[in-house]
Amino acid sequence: MTGTTTQPGITRPVLSNPHELYIDGGWKAPADARKIQVVSPHNEEVIEEVAAAGNSDVDIAVAAAREAFDHGPWPRLSPHQRAEIVGKLGDMIAQRLPEVAGAWVDQVGTLASVAPFVIPGEHGWFDYYVRLAENFEFESEVTLESGGKGFVIREPAGVAAIITPWNNPYGTMIGKLIPALIAGCTVIMKPAPETPIEAYLIAEAADKVGLPPGVLNLLPAERSPSEHLVSHDGVDKVSFTGSVAAGKRIAQTSGANLTRYTLELGGKSAAVVLDDYDIEAAAATLAQTITMSAGQVCAALSRVLISKKRQPALLEALHAELDNITVGNPYDSKTMMGPLAMSRQRDRVEHYIASGKTQGATLVRGGSRPAHLERGYYIEPTLFGDVDPEMTIAHEEIFGPVLSVLTFEDEADAISKANATSYGLYGAVFTQDDAAAYRIARGMRAGTIAHNNFLFDRALPFGGFKESGVGREGGEAGLLSFTEAKSFIPRG
Repeated sequence: MTGTTTQPGITRPVLSNPHELYIDGGWKAPADARKIQVVSPHNEEVIEEVAAAGNSDVDIAVAAAREAFDHGPWPRLSPHQRAEIVGKLGDMIAQRLPEVAGAWVDQVGTLASVAPFVIPGEHGWFDYYVRLAENFEFESEVTLESGGKGFVIREPAGVAAIITPWNNPYGTMIGKLIPALIAGCTVIMKPAPETPIEAYLIAEAADKVGLPPGVLNLLPAERSPSEHLVSHDGVDKVSFTGSVAAGKRIAQTSGANLTRYTLELGGKSAAVVLDDYDIEAAAATLAQTITMSAGQVCAALSRVLISKKRQPALLEALHAELDNITVGNPYDSKTMMGPLAMSRQRDRVEHYIASGKTQGATLVRGGSRPAHLERGYYIEPTLFGDVDPEMTIAHEEIFGPVLSVLTFEDEADAISKANATSYGLYGAVFTQDDAAAYRIARGMRAGTIAHNNFLFDRALPFGGFKESGVGREGGEAGLLSFTEAKSFIPRG
């Protein structure tokens, strides 16, 4: 890969040590010569090769992180000292944000017109948690029932394994890494094998900043070494974002060791559109949301609930909006939706589209590969109407640009159908009636509900009900998740 700039804010990343692992404060050759190939979803070409960690590399990295936590200086620094060093790490990475943006485009197919704006926003996790550490109560005083004062102390959880997905590799990694480091944990980064480049850039910055040996380690790995990492008795905390199936395996494995874990898993998020909300405005927002990152967003509003009488108008408006979405090369400034991230992901989406047609949903538009794109993992934005809650496309996560429209009879029916899935990550209510929005939001079993838009905020906890996960990230909850509570009762 070259380091030439392809357009403003985008640079193709150049890694200094792609064939090595970052362990115990230095770059080290893996135990064997296996490599992970990174493939462009746009042209299907190999764009990078990085080292593949094996089980013995996992053992070495866990031992280094264990030593750094048990005997090193990092957990014994004050939270403010750690936050200051983490801030310097953020400053170092900031110099390479165009490369981070380029990595996202090259590995996932995110739009080059979007990545230079989103990545600096994701980088804001550094400023947020550094500021939060200034006033965060790592130690609080409590009035004891028996009289006198006691103390609750938030101590670091220990060695943390951070395992991230391929769809948002930078934002997800630093959203976990920063609070873990500030809490005093030592960390092993395990990026998705499809998207390891951002983690390499983070490790290179950590090496230059001079974090104590063993505080931050990097292990790109396929499934077997990843499972070995999760099951390792030297790991105290697992923070995972990914599929429900993998999350359940992690929960089972962690349970055997009583390892703490946080899981942010899938979603099948519902958008409830009430009769008072403008159809054209709703269609514009929903079309933009379902085609964002080609629908490969865990919180994507992939189900729409609207009254029966308004379904035809909404389908017509959505059809028009999706017809205006230009699919193509993510580096083309005219492109509005790039490819899916990998071949197996396109196969998955096509399977669900076929299921929708077989089970009787009305295919309003899309459903095929774009005829003008012979290479790359492309699929058309797809819209289904007349979707029944029992249909597979109504309750299983597709993770692609497929939008299903269902109808409801009344407010209670809308809430019931919004909850008719094993997921509960996100949702939205579109109405001008604030009271109705709040009422429906309280009825929906999901971790975050937005009003009239697709919204997030760093200060709020993020996570899911039901199979969408366990625990919360973001805000104070994200920092708390990497700590353990210790109670101290002074002598009376």
